[in-house]
Amino acid sequence: MIKANFSRASLELDAAGETTRIVETLRRQLARDLHRRGVVVGLSGGIDSTVTAALAVRALGREKVFGLMMPERHSQSESSPLGLKVAESLGIEWIEEDITGILESVGFYRRYDEAIREVIPNFGPAWLSKLVIGGVAQGNGFTTFSIVAQSPDGKVVRERLPLHAYLGVVAATNFKQRTRKMLEYYHADRLNYAVAGTPNRLEYDQGFFVKNGDGSADIKPIAHLYKTQVYQLAEYLDVPLDIRQRTPTTDTYSMPQGQDEFYFALPYAQMDLCLYGLNNKLSSDIVATAAGLDPQTVERVWSDIMRKRTTTRYLHLPPLLIEEI
Repeated sequence: MIKANFSRASLELDAAGETTRIVETLRRQLARDLHRRGVVVGLSGGIDSTVTAALAVRALGREKVFGLMMPERHSQSESSPLGLKVAESLGIEWIEEDITGILESVGFYRRYDEAIREVIPNFGPAWLSKLVIGGVAQGNGFTTFSIVAQSPDGKVVRERLPLHAYLGVVAATNFKQRTRKMLEYYHADRLNYAVAGTPNRLEYDQGFFVKNGDGSADIKPIAHLYKTQVYQLAEYLDVPLDIRQRTPTTDTYSMPQGQDEFYFALPYAQMDLCLYGLNNKLSSDIVATAAGLDPQTVERVWSDIMRKRTTTRYLHLPPLLIEEI
């Protein structure tokens, strides 16, 4: 039946029933497994962290959910106001911790600029920039990485990154996620709370997280849900409309950036259908019709999904031991 009728509707879920299931599981995990009084959620103003916080409030009550906003120099201007809107709409306690000073102390901004200057020699602190990918859906058979930068006078340039420069950019930006997680665990420790992670299924499956950064958490309430389904829960949970309508971003770089520019081959709605089709062994023809793509593109996206599963597997692994202890 699923093969004959596969469409966007195949990802629809019973929002009320799924909310009840997650809420009951969260209560049990906090009480029986983690022995913690509540949860800390990092609020970015995005759909995933908002839904995670809303589910935690349903499960534990607003007095046991703590919101944390952690902007820095490169953050998008709307992130903190939207995070504040989430906290106020849920009625939870919150705090803002600007992490710019911490990042300066570890040399993030200097290291980041130095990596980009390998391909744009004049790049400096007054410039804006973002990392973008290309090649997967276009049929090149491989992924390329480029930096898009805007000079203080408004000129935009794009340069392909060699491996050394690309790794330098990523290594530097990973400071952000690890710094934020450090603060989440600080507040969790002082409150005797657990840390709630916010990845959806697409991000979790594809390793779209930083090890010991946003990949670290005690519970991950929405990691089994496709992002399309997270939006369905957001509507059911009455998440503020402007957050539900906000384009998913990484909020990592100083220029506005969609997740499909940075990591995924396609926008999330099409990626969800491709991932679902691969997981359920559907043909590329059936998935292509549902996603509005051609079968060859679907197969290229599938190859990219499998490649990312292999290359990011280490992110999911615990520390390896020489022998079991």
